[in-house]
Amino acid sequence: MKKPIIFITILVIALFLAFTVYQVFLPQKNGLLSPITSLKRSPQPTPKPLEKYEFERLKQRGGSAGQITLERVLKEEDKFTSWLFSYKSEERKITGLANIPNNKTKNPVIVMLRGYVDQEIYQTGVGTQRAGEIYAQNGFLTLAPDFLGYGESDMPPDNVWEERFLRQVTVLDLLASIKSLSQADEEKVGLWGHSNGGLIALTALELSGKNYPTTLWAPVSQFFPYDILYYTYEFDDKGRALRKSLAEFEADYETKKYSLDEYFDWIKAPIQVHQGTADPYIPLSWSQNLVQTLTGLKKEAVLYIYQGADHNLSGAWDNVVLEDINFFNSHFK
Repeated sequence: MKKPIIFITILVIALFLAFTVYQVFLPQKNGLLSPITSLKRSPQPTPKPLEKYEFERLKQRGGSAGQITLERVLKEEDKFTSWLFSYKSEERKITGLANIPNNKTKNPVIVMLRGYVDQEIYQTGVGTQRAGEIYAQNGFLTLAPDFLGYGESDMPPDNVWEERFLRQVTVLDLLASIKSLSQADEEKVGLWGHSNGGLIALTALELSGKNYPTTLWAPVSQFFPYDILYYTYEFDDKGRALRKSLAEFEADYETKKYSLDEYFDWIKAPIQVHQGTADPYIPLSWSQNLVQTLTGLKKEAVLYIYQGADHNLSGAWDNVVLEDINFFNSHFK
């Protein structure tokens, strides 16, 4: 009697083990998965590739130094020579306009960051060339990057948000690469930003934590993403596609981690802001609030207001440039 019982017990155990092995290694489509199989095949967290552009992470990244190459002469003047320059950022080529004084000394550097320009009409130097040449005549070496997708730069990623975040990365890498230029005094570096370039300049000050004297012309200084949404009235679709993309972005990311207004306390540099009262793109209150916020944080900031001046400070342009030259000279002594 014992032998049949033992045989049946062994058979039951064997069948159970066979079923378990089958479920672990050859799961069927009928949904009968073992607890072990379920554990092995648990869903993985959704990748969030744009997290690396959060301000906290970019601050840790800092700038990646590379080689600035002077590719070819664009213009020769008595006091300076204009060059097409290039460098690498995140393995992508960035080009830009360099104005280099015709002397044999190291020159203080102004990195110039332009505002929005339609790609169809853009040429290297648009938005910075006129002021850059005046600065060069007064002994400053100027570097104005084209940004990805402009000039002879490589194309940006096919993601509107990553393209935006990469602009501040390319500026950090340009700043870190200045030491590769023999004509540049890497100890004397300042920033110039106009319109959206002003927003990028402020971001670079926050992320670098460096004491780069900075002058801003009619800067965009609003929080993300309002700094983009404000201008969607100019879009053909009134911003519908952008809002849809933003909704998808906000489903995965916290926008405040990408917004400059959360990190003004990181700024260590002196800043002067120029603002016209007839500017149709930047409300005077934006610049007033920016300077008030900075001074409230014990930062060195001053605002110059020009009655009747437009977005490009027409009518006050000569005075603004002279104020900039005096500003940079006073901080570079």
